[in-house]
Amino acid sequence: MMDFHSLDTLRRTHPGWRLLSSDHGPLVIGFLHEVFIRPNIRSFGQEELVSRLDDSLFRIRESLGEEAFPRTSLQYLDDWASDQRGWLRKYYVPGNDEPRFDLTPSTEKVIEWVVSLVEKPFVGTESRLRTVFELLRQMVEGTETDPAVRLADLEKRKARIDEEIRSVREGRMDFMDPSLVKDRFLQMSGTARGILSDFRELEQNLRNLYRGVRERIATWESGRGALMEEVFGERDAIVASDQGKSFQAFWDFLMSPIRQEELSGLLEKVFALEPVRDLDPDPRLRRIHYDWMAGGEVAQRTVARLSAELRRYLDDKAWLENRRIMQVLREIEQKALVLRETMPSGTCMELDDASPGIELPMERPLFVPPLRATIRQHILLEGEEGLPSEILYGQTHVDRMERLARIRRTLSAKDQVSLSELLTLFPLEEGLEELVVYLSIATEDPRTVISEEREDSVSWTDASGAERRARFPRVVFVR
Repeated sequence: MMDFHSLDTLRRTHPGWRLLSSDHGPLVIGFLHEVFIRPNIRSFGQEELVSRLDDSLFRIRESLGEEAFPRTSLQYLDDWASDQRGWLRKYYVPGNDEPRFDLTPSTEKVIEWVVSLVEKPFVGTESRLRTVFELLRQMVEGTETDPAVRLADLEKRKARIDEEIRSVREGRMDFMDPSLVKDRFLQMSGTARGILSDFRELEQNLRNLYRGVRERIATWESGRGALMEEVFGERDAIVASDQGKSFQAFWDFLMSPIRQEELSGLLEKVFALEPVRDLDPDPRLRRIHYDWMAGGEVAQRTVARLSAELRRYLDDKAWLENRRIMQVLREIEQKALVLRETMPSGTCMELDDASPGIELPMERPLFVPPLRATIRQHILLEGEEGLPSEILYGQTHVDRMERLARIRRTLSAKDQVSLSELLTLFPLEEGLEELVVYLSIATEDPRTVISEEREDSVSWTDASGAERRARFPRVVFVR
């Protein structure tokens, strides 16, 4: 509401309004615009930001005198980041003791508004008009339910494209006027910078949720289920809101490698245009999409911290509950020791068993027919050729745990895998000995299916370079 009382409350509580009415407003707005907004930098460490403010105060004191702004740069930064001001956000990065500073959404909005008060050298309206028409067309087409109307619109667009193709083939091409190029570029740069401002506001909303969760956890006295329902309800409300859905769609679009390459190519071509070079644009706009990704990652990390805080709360509650259970058990043991010398007369309590028996029918393995070995009779003849003794020491060792780990890694991505498929992914390295290890693992696992009706084969090259092949029953490992 925009009545007197609402505006009066807003004037006293909103950080942006306090900044506009502050005596130090020109210093704060000018300095923060110079170091954050104009170079498009997300955050600064305390040491670097203090150094930049020292330089800025030195230039101001040269013109206004040494009495102007008598406090130190660090005192000013801490004051701007205090709860009474709320113009900067002071925080710590995990693993680093140096504090960092970032703009708050309210301060960024004030700076953008003050910048808009300065007379612009070029004001374009044609691109905004086209944007309005394009947005209206997208909304109408996106909500049209009549297929005939949609087809008619598509046919019109197709006819215009065909006409343009015909004109280009005939050598008649229309080029954009330089003033229109400048108009569209300025609108693009303003929109691109506005996206970073939206990231700060979204991140602030997530931080408010994170702070509220920590406060509720510190003072929560009811059960965990009620707290989880309340917290996840607020998080789902943010994700399901229009702002949350828009951010997710933006993030999915930006994280596409194809879109990133297309955007990089478009920026390079636009910055090579002569009218754009006349504007002397900020070179950081060439990598604006990387700044978007950095801002989006900050929002994602805030969500991760929220999940970690909930996980820590659950772990602490579980530890307290386990501690209480151990205390109850010790009390029972102490009472049992007291009663050991003076047993009560008669039957005190009867137990069917010392521990409960748990049997889950769904965990019973299915019947697997036993593997019948085929024994062939051969007459063994005494060998006459002498064998070198080095053969006894040339045995190959196959790491059984490594082969078992390969099976488990493969089953983590699919429900089942046959031995032949596994050998395709991991060819035999030790020949027949390795194949025997796989078959040994299969026979010891009750979930593995071995079918004698079907056979698989595998081939390998031994140490002498000869091609070897083996046939074995169909083996299927099941997760």
